[in-house]
Amino acid sequence: MKNGIANFLARGVVALGNSASKLQSLQLRLLAGEVKDNVEHLEPYGFTACPLADAEALTGFIGGDRSHAVVIVVADRRFRLQGLKPGEVALYTDEGDRLHFKRDRIIDIETVTLNIKASDSVNFDTPLITSTGRIESAGDQIAGGISQIHHPHSDVQPGSGQSGPPLGGGA
Repeated sequence: MKNGIANFLARGVVALGNSASKLQSLQLRLLAGEVKDNVEHLEPYGFTACPLADAEALTGFIGGDRSHAVVIVVADRRFRLQGLKPGEVALYTDEGDRLHFKRDRIIDIETVTLNIKASDSVNFDTPLITSTGRIESAGDQIAGGISQIHHPHSDVQPGSGQSGPPLGGGA
């Protein structure tokens, strides 16, 4: 009975990951030198990750059959974010990127480069957007209904003099 129960779950370490197929497979080093190849890694819907070598895995064996293994969960304590408050959620990588859902409905994103690709538009419904750096655009910006490229000015001065404020419109 004791050996039968022991055959249902095993703790191990990831040796290799293959995320090229529809269901990711892992090679695992289990306890007592046992190596399992092409073990299916069951992941929650909408989430996927290809674990690094030496991440820890909990493996289940269907019906206690050691030839039919599935990875239930993979964890990597080397890179796990620590100190989250109860109820907080985070996604993270070994390179330090993170998406942290904090208390009080605050979301922090930390990365080197953030690329957003939208086929139609990106909308911000907020009273304030702040930036501590430069904002660049390849096209026109419309601010307060005024085109930043195609707008007339009042009191245009010749030479290097200043013009008056934009007149509005021109979008």
